[in-house]
Amino acid sequence: MTDSVLDVQVRRTVRRRLIRNPLIWGAVLLLAAFVWTLAGDDLSFFPFLLMLVGGWCFGFAFVNATMRMVPARNGVFLHAGVAVMLGAAIAFTVEYGNDLVDSLPEAVRAGAVVGRLAAIPAAGWIWLGLLSRVTDVMTQRETKKRPVPVTPEWEREEIGDGSGVRFPGIPLRMRALTAAIIVIVVVFGLGGTALVIAFDDVVLRMGARFTIILVGVLIALPAYLVFTGVLRRRTESCRVAFGNDELRVTVGESIHVIPFRRLERLVWRTRSDYARIEVQGDGVDLSLIAGLARPPRGLTAELPPLPRRVFRRLELAGMTQQHARRRDVTVFTRSPGQG
Repeated sequence: MTDSVLDVQVRRTVRRRLIRNPLIWGAVLLLAAFVWTLAGDDLSFFPFLLMLVGGWCFGFAFVNATMRMVPARNGVFLHAGVAVMLGAAIAFTVEYGNDLVDSLPEAVRAGAVVGRLAAIPAAGWIWLGLLSRVTDVMTQRETKKRPVPVTPEWEREEIGDGSGVRFPGIPLRMRALTAAIIVIVVVFGLGGTALVIAFDDVVLRMGARFTIILVGVLIALPAYLVFTGVLRRRTESCRVAFGNDELRVTVGESIHVIPFRRLERLVWRTRSDYARIEVQGDGVDLSLIAGLARPPRGLTAELPPLPRRVFRRLELAGMTQQHARRRDVTVFTRSPGQG
């Protein structure tokens, strides 16, 4: 019976990781676009959409991979090197790509079309990620002149048991955030492509490299700033407290109390733009993103690590800690048949 439960749990974990893996989605989308293009329909909207989203998936996966590298400077060097090389490759293919692929077999030409169009959103996301890192470095240099912001800390509950932490959070599901990013990539990718086509004479005079930079500055960067600005307007004052037997989550004026034994899933991520808490159980399904919220002066947009006592309390309540690829992510789920 135990082996059966473990098998179900392992299969569920593997299935969840496969579904959430952007590399798999990118490969599937680009393969579909390649087949569509090979069939002779390389200019219609649907395969073009597949190429844009598939390319973004690869760029998204690459940026996340560099963020996880240790030491961090290796990730920065790799990120910068790939961004420069990919930008140069796109510029080269725009200038000379048609002459190089015209004499190649049809299948190779179809692959070149897919690769060239998919590289544009991938490069755009990689450059946006690099810009974010450069901005972080500049911000860190400025903060050296001021007191260094600190991570919110756990505080003992004045009334009741356990300890809690207060932070600004955005009530938003990760799947909704991912969907919004995909929509932005597609819409503004199509918009940027339309502008390049409409002003092809100007593009030819400016050159491919300058055009890519200009499109990123005029379209991608404002879209990113507007998107984060809209999200931050939804920021709520949040508090999460772990008692001896229950989890208490306060969002604005709403208070949710979930006993540990009725908790089904808990995700706690401490750092990055995706720092958040996800809670499911006892009729509650919440996701509070702290990494994108504007923190109060003197604090970082992060969450503190979970206290060790919380690990023990959750394990005693029948929860199982799941292995996470990222060190800053803690995931607890309830095994089938427990409760």
